[in-house]
Amino acid sequence: MEQIFALVGFVAVMTGTPGPNNLMLVSSGANAGFIRSLPHILGIVIGCQIMLLCIALGLGQLLSHSPSLINGLRITGALYLLWLAWQLVRNRSLQDHPQQQQPLTFIQAALFQWVNPKAWMMTLTGVATFTQPHNFTPSMLLLAGTFVVVGLPLISSWNLFGAALKNGLKKGKHLRYFNRVMAVLLVASLYPTFGIQPSQASEVQPSSSPAPQPELKRDKLEWWMSVM
Repeated sequence: MEQIFALVGFVAVMTGTPGPNNLMLVSSGANAGFIRSLPHILGIVIGCQIMLLCIALGLGQLLSHSPSLINGLRITGALYLLWLAWQLVRNRSLQDHPQQQQPLTFIQAALFQWVNPKAWMMTLTGVATFTQPHNFTPSMLLLAGTFVVVGLPLISSWNLFGAALKNGLKKGKHLRYFNRVMAVLLVASLYPTFGIQPSQASEVQPSSSPAPQPELKRDKLEWWMSVM
């Protein structure tokens, strides 16, 4: 039970804190509403589940030995996020350009997880921390189920928050300013990807203390950095 509580807390923090997915869901709710954003929400959930499955099948080990592949994912994700931010800036008003108010489709949202830095950190950290080698399949199923049961309501609440703002944003240039703010926040979410290097998380400070203490400190830093 202690591990389950820790897992629920981990998933709640990972899926409930600001990041590319949640910022995009707020914007989608404000521009298109909750119902039209449902494929976007479900695409995020299914996309993360597919990532978990692939990591369980060995993709995580491949990434750990391929720095160039990780850098490629970073750059691709950054370029796509910049493009999404530009699309937000281009949006004018709900009345003038209704055809532009299209949320991501199910397929687009699912594929986006493969270039979403936070999704990679979340799934890799979850598999490394909460799966048990001697009991891998049940622990992996528990991890995947927790992401759905805990994560789905939390990411939906971000979209509902944006949808609640929709009526107020119809007036004047409110939506234009809102989208510009969301675009800036979306670009700012790239900072953990490029501003924090992986070596900072695994760096061990020299000291006369026993070896287990630096290891504990390293794990703590990796966990909180992955929240970003």
